[in-house]
Amino acid sequence: MVKVKICGITNWADAKAALDAGASALGFNFYPPSPRYITPLEARKITQRMPRHASAVGVFVDEPVKRILEIARAAGIALIQLHGEEGPETARALRPRYLVIKAFRVRRGFRVERLARYGDAAAFLLDGFRGQLRGGTGRTFDWRIAREAKRYGPILLAGGITPENVERAILEVNPFGIDVASGVEARPGKKDPARIRALIRAVERAERKIA
Repeated sequence: MVKVKICGITNWADAKAALDAGASALGFNFYPPSPRYITPLEARKITQRMPRHASAVGVFVDEPVKRILEIARAAGIALIQLHGEEGPETARALRPRYLVIKAFRVRRGFRVERLARYGDAAAFLLDGFRGQLRGGTGRTFDWRIAREAKRYGPILLAGGITPENVERAILEVNPFGIDVASGVEARPGKKDPARIRALIRAVERAERKIA
């Protein structure tokens, strides 16, 4: 079953809409420049209301390990997503306490062999590249790269995923999961419940075809 992570959650109403629709995980962005930034305290108000079967994922960009651990504890986070230029040593330092997702921004010339350096990561997220944006780019990339990357571990497919193209993405890549932020938003930081439901219905259609 393809996991669905709705990222850039900033309020309980959006979190509940995603969970009610069937999302497997919610992403909380702790990168201050992001329009989807949330404080650890506000994130905690949401994570403590989440059911046990759903995972709370903290998204970090080039933060020191000590700071990541502080925020994760304060926010009630279960998994850590490294969305910057963190090296393998960061994933290694976090691994005793948290499962780590290492994200890569895919642009021309990207080499999937880079993933091999991150043996302590539980999964990899491949995102579209768009300037200085870290997630929520709304930009797709060549999904053949994601198919190649699967040999290094579970892949979360991100970057421009929408209710309109997610079925095709799953049929082409069959990833471990998908990660969506801007594709289900009314505006940055505010989700559209109807688009979330449409996305999950499309994921279910794709799963039936794969089965």
